[in-house]
Amino acid sequence: MFPAESVSCHLGEGGSGFSGTTVAVDQQRQLFCRWTTTTDAHPHEALLGILALLHAASSSEVRHLRVDDIEPINHAIQLGKRPHPVPMDPASWLVLQRCLARRESQRTDNPHMIVTKITKSGRSAASTAYVSHILDPCGVPPRTLRCTRLADLVNTLDPKLVAATFGMDPEGVMIYLADHVDEGRLPRPNTR
Repeated sequence: MFPAESVSCHLGEGGSGFSGTTVAVDQQRQLFCRWTTTTDAHPHEALLGILALLHAASSSEVRHLRVDDIEPINHAIQLGKRPHPVPMDPASWLVLQRCLARRESQRTDNPHMIVTKITKSGRSAASTAYVSHILDPCGVPPRTLRCTRLADLVNTLDPKLVAATFGMDPEGVMIYLADHVDEGRLPRPNTR
């Protein structure tokens, strides 16, 4: 549905960097609207999609997200092993609430946010296979959305700050650092 674009970034001479697929900005906008302004997308798709697109959540982090990881007063969630709760913007919070409503309609004691027909009567997380196919209707894999967000954050912020925020090894985020500088960010030389 939404074709992705290939991006290749390399770290200096002989270094290996991120060489993968990212989602163009206009496609990101379309996906954002799909997940936040309509009810066409399944609540599980919207949750995984918006958390990956805006918060660089991995499939595993969303798969293991539990109801008790939600902080309603602070509008935040604890994602995986991140050192701090992730504050939710209004759009993400709305998608989370929609997923919670779906979960409540299933009348389950399963502690996870994503509950399937198979996990409804138990306490285990949805299967890896289920989560890996949640975004099939929009045609963009969760990993591509996560990589898109990480590449953007690492190239606009301090990579060490991004690593600390996501609980990642600093070297792990360096692969997303492009080997070029955006000309629009450089100071204009004096022409006097």
